[in-house]
Amino acid sequence: MTSAAQRDPIDTGKPHPARVYDWLLGGKDNYAVDQEVGEKLPAEARANAARNRAFMHRAAAWLAQQGVDQFLDVGTGIPTAPNLHQIVQRITPAARIVYADNDPIVLRHAEALLVSDPAGATDYLHADVREPESILEQARKALDFDRPIALSLIALMHFLRDEEDPYGITRTLVGALAPGSFLVLSHGTADQHPELREETEKAYRKGAISLRMRTRAEVEPFFEGLELVAPGLVPAAEWYQEPPAPAQERSGFYVGVARLC
Repeated sequence: MTSAAQRDPIDTGKPHPARVYDWLLGGKDNYAVDQEVGEKLPAEARANAARNRAFMHRAAAWLAQQGVDQFLDVGTGIPTAPNLHQIVQRITPAARIVYADNDPIVLRHAEALLVSDPAGATDYLHADVREPESILEQARKALDFDRPIALSLIALMHFLRDEEDPYGITRTLVGALAPGSFLVLSHGTADQHPELREETEKAYRKGAISLRMRTRAEVEPFFEGLELVAPGLVPAAEWYQEPPAPAQERSGFYVGVARLC
């Protein structure tokens, strides 16, 4: 485990999406300001966070089974076992995983908890998705960009406003990947929970956290130029490759896995 980051101080007076998500998943690595945001969210938010994480587990395992042995996980969040590298390295011990997040608390926990299988490697970058070129520059020190890489953007891009160009950022990251690579993305939506939109947006707004939930039509452009793997762009509970099928429940996330041809 290495870090390219300085040890920035943790701001316990301002909520952070990674720590709110940790609270939603039942984690302990959050502060009162994060809990306050989480408690104002609809009760369904906890179940939606769990469904989103379960999708990540299924997608990571499937990609490893397809032979993908390099992963770049941007917006990794606070480590909650099993982490992506644990899922992948159970299948491919020699896999290399690079995590990136911009919350200093994630850096501190990553150094202690993101421990690789001895046959592989796990690295962590303290970086912001709004600076994709910096992420790519640092990730190239650990990953071989001439070979396929799975780029993971889980529950991240809905925290970028339209004016921050989330589609362009995604294209920059995907554009650096070799043919045979994959994009794994989940994105918050109110399509299946329209009655919860106002409550959700209000909770994040009170915490000064930008939130831009998008419709299915607005999530589709993230996969522009890529070949979506069946079942395509679907609610989180509907994406799986092997039985048993997850419980078919309403979801606050659209998810998809797509191949770069």
